[in-house]
Amino acid sequence: MTDTTTSEATASATSAPTSADPIKVDIWSDVQCPWCYIGKRKFEAGAAQFDGAVDVEYHSYELSPDTPVDYAGTPVQYLSEKKGMPLAEVEQMLERVTGIAESVGLHYDYDSVHQTNTVISHELLHYAKAHDRQLDMMERLLKAYFIDGRHVGRIEDLADLAAEIGLDRADVVRSLTSHEHLAAVKADVAQAGAYGIQGVPFFVIDGRYGISGAQDPTAFAQALDQARADRLADPTYV
Repeated sequence: MTDTTTSEATASATSAPTSADPIKVDIWSDVQCPWCYIGKRKFEAGAAQFDGAVDVEYHSYELSPDTPVDYAGTPVQYLSEKKGMPLAEVEQMLERVTGIAESVGLHYDYDSVHQTNTVISHELLHYAKAHDRQLDMMERLLKAYFIDGRHVGRIEDLADLAAEIGLDRADVVRSLTSHEHLAAVKADVAQAGAYGIQGVPFFVIDGRYGISGAQDPTAFAQALDQARADRLADPTYV
């Protein structure tokens, strides 16, 4: 998740963008990824340094698809089991990431985190995208998981969170119960595999450049500048 390599990514487009169009940023992430929330804040800071428009879309990536919805242990126990690390070592790792989160204004509370399966939360993000509220929903889910101690793996809890940002709670329950957007989640995961994404956050800038990890804001600002420069230099840029 903390890989800092930068690579090219390819994507298809129906028509060439112009220099005046927003720079499209596709972000693969998981609701239970601590670096994804940190990376979100660093990307937002980098985008604020960029003097053009940015269009952000989140995509699904499941770090631990085998996690039970109601995992009985703590995040420390889960990571110890998953990574084969001593509990003390995992605690040190989480202390480090908590400190980094603090540096970007995020107050992680691992004592209250509910380790869970996140596939339904990804379905909710696709539902929110269909209702033009995906960015708000992603922020609410990350805050719910890392800061507020809310459960993000159960339909009723997710519907409550969706209602908090103004989405229709009953319709959210309908959608999540029928798994209306599960195919879209799986498509995102498959696309991540096609790109060779092995950890998140992963940012695809304008369908061409990939940035892996929670980079410094300047790295994102420079990538956005470069994408715009490429458009100006090549009118057939896609």
